[in-house]
Amino acid sequence: MILNERKIKILEAIINDYIATAEPIGSRTIAKKYNLGISSATIRNEMSDLEELGFIIQPHTSSGRVPSDMGYRLYVDRLLRFRELTKQETDFLRNTVAENINHIEYLMRKTAKALALLTNYTTVVSEPKCQEIKIKHVQVIPFDETSVITVIVTDNKVVKNNVIKVNHAPEPDILNQISNIVNQTLKEYSFSEISSKEAYSQFLSSPYGKLIDDVFISVLKTAYDERNMRVYTSGVNNILDFPEFSDIEKAKSVFKALEEKDMLISILECDKEKTEEKKSGLGNIKILIGNENSMEQLKDCSIIKTDYKYGKNSYGSIGIIGPTRMNYAQVIPVLNSIVNNINDVIKALSDEGT
Repeated sequence: MILNERKIKILEAIINDYIATAEPIGSRTIAKKYNLGISSATIRNEMSDLEELGFIIQPHTSSGRVPSDMGYRLYVDRLLRFRELTKQETDFLRNTVAENINHIEYLMRKTAKALALLTNYTTVVSEPKCQEIKIKHVQVIPFDETSVITVIVTDNKVVKNNVIKVNHAPEPDILNQISNIVNQTLKEYSFSEISSKEAYSQFLSSPYGKLIDDVFISVLKTAYDERNMRVYTSGVNNILDFPEFSDIEKAKSVFKALEEKDMLISILECDKEKTEEKKSGLGNIKILIGNENSMEQLKDCSIIKTDYKYGKNSYGSIGIIGPTRMNYAQVIPVLNSIVNNINDVIKALSDEGT
């Protein structure tokens, strides 16, 4: 059976109406609301064909029709017209990035919050993950009489502060000397040599040997921590705003997936081959609709996700989760905008440093 232009227009009307209302739609409603130039009887016949083809379903005997996962897929691949962002939205996303770009943890938290606010869906954001972490600079600074702080900067501009307890904090010039020792050692030795203390064993017998050792331990911890992906979420409770999840068991299933770090990472990283096949002209945006998602807990959801680049070899991911009737035309431009802002600002910072 050929999916002609009339069937496509009726399918588009059903999907747009269902996205807006969450209510099944019948042929009479389509005839009244959408100027298709055909009778409700003709629309009804075309809807029967669409149902037979698998693009729409009838949830109840006496109800109208709703889109199937297959219907949404055709809509996303062939019919989607993106909504242009307002100046306020564009400025909001740009400022979110610009104000937090030098502190990756804040940036990821603010990004998740901004996307959840603009889309009203649930957002999952991962910090950039790098296979090889390099420490660019370490500075040890005084904090109080019994504490010093190590400020550790990685090559992908992540800044970590760690407090080290001491019996008596050394003078600033001594801390500068310790910082120089640490930075020089990091240039000359590998992490494995530093981990075994072979790289700085000659300093351990000095009056500040214990502090030097603690600083290196702090550096190693930061390097190893950066190899593990951290994930931030926002708008988790937004799921409850959609009638699809008024069923408490459905809602609990989604919440369970969003509570566990391993599942969050799976949301961002799984189905890579499947999503690569379904880019459909959307650039780096990947969309999983309902049963296309391999996670059982999210079979009633769609996931729109993409990657961003943070530094030369470091990448993170951003995902937006909502019901299958989510507003794709709104979400995709918002997601593209935040990622483009991150990539542009990082590139500008990289160019300045060259």
